[in-house]
This record gives sequence, C-alpha cells and structure tokens, in this order.
Amino acid sequence: MNLTHHFLIAMPSMNDPNFSRTLTYIAEHSERGALGVIVNRPIDMDLAGLFERVDIPLANTRVAQQPVYFGGPVQTDRGFVLHRPAGEWNATLSVNPEIGLTSSRDILEAVANDELPHDVLISLGYSGWDAGQLEQELADNAWLTTPADISIIFDLPPEERLAAAMQSMGIDFANLSEDAGHA
Repeated sequence: MNLTHHFLIAMPSMNDPNFSRTLTYIAEHSERGALGVIVNRPIDMDLAGLFERVDIPLANTRVAQQPVYFGGPVQTDRGFVLHRPAGEWNATLSVNPEIGLTSSRDILEAVANDELPHDVLISLGYSGWDAGQLEQELADNAWLTTPADISIIFDLPPEERLAAAMQSMGIDFANLSEDAGHA
C-alpha cells in the first residue's frame, strides 16, 4: 500500500484532537512511515504575519491575507510549503511532477516576490507516522483514504475541503458513524 498523493479523512471517532475532523494530504508514504500536512485547519495567523515574523519583506499583496495552517503536531515551530508546481527548491520533497512539499527559506522568498509557485499552502508543523503506524490506524478504522484531488486544496476555502474530499468518494460526512466495526 502506498498512500502518497492521497487524502486521509479522519473518521468521526478520531480521539486525537490534533486530527479530529481533518483532511490530511499525504506527501510521502513508504515502508519507513508517512508524512503529510493537514490542509483544512487554518490558525490565527495570515501570511503577512508569518512573513513579518521570519523577517521576509512581503511584496506580494495577493497572498498577504491567506491563512497559515496547522499542518500537524510534529515540528510546529517549522514551516512547510505545499505547492504547485513542484519546481526546484533547496529542500523539497517532490510528491510528483506537479506537487512539492518544501521546508527551505528560498520558497518563502519567491512567494514574497510573487514568483513561482503560484499555488501554496503554508503550514506550521507536519503530520508524521512511524513505520507501520498509519497502516495500523487504517486497520483500526481511524481514517478513510482517497486519491488526492489537488484542486480541493488550492481552489476551495478550508472549511469546504473535508466535505469535498468526502463527496469525491460519494460519502456525506454527516452519515458516518462514530462506531468502528470490523468484518
């Protein structure tokens, strides 16, 4: 099983408050574990505030009001940029030719100057799973998975993303039970 470029949809029974009602984009999944970012949980900070905090002048007023996201509970003091196109940056995990996840300052400087990439989601922190951990959580019915539709991330407001991912599977979140079952 490889869930790279998939969404994880937290089931209603998810007890971990970090992941309750979240939509997580998986940027890497291998036998060593998985890494992703939550894409529907904005925090009380916009990009103008973030760029001021990291001392990068923001000339790109188009993105100033975009929210910063809680990407997950790991390294919440560090920024991660999910972006399209993937491009060439100093520290990028290339998900596929279209999508990258970058943690280096050079991408922030490019965004500040209205250079590529044009589609960005900037988070503080990421979500990570050790080898076998995500597979166990899937077996425990903690998550639904579906291939990622990147337009859900970049074309919809954050409050619509979870429902849109569910609808792509033909499921209404309100109809999901909090009770887990096994066949």
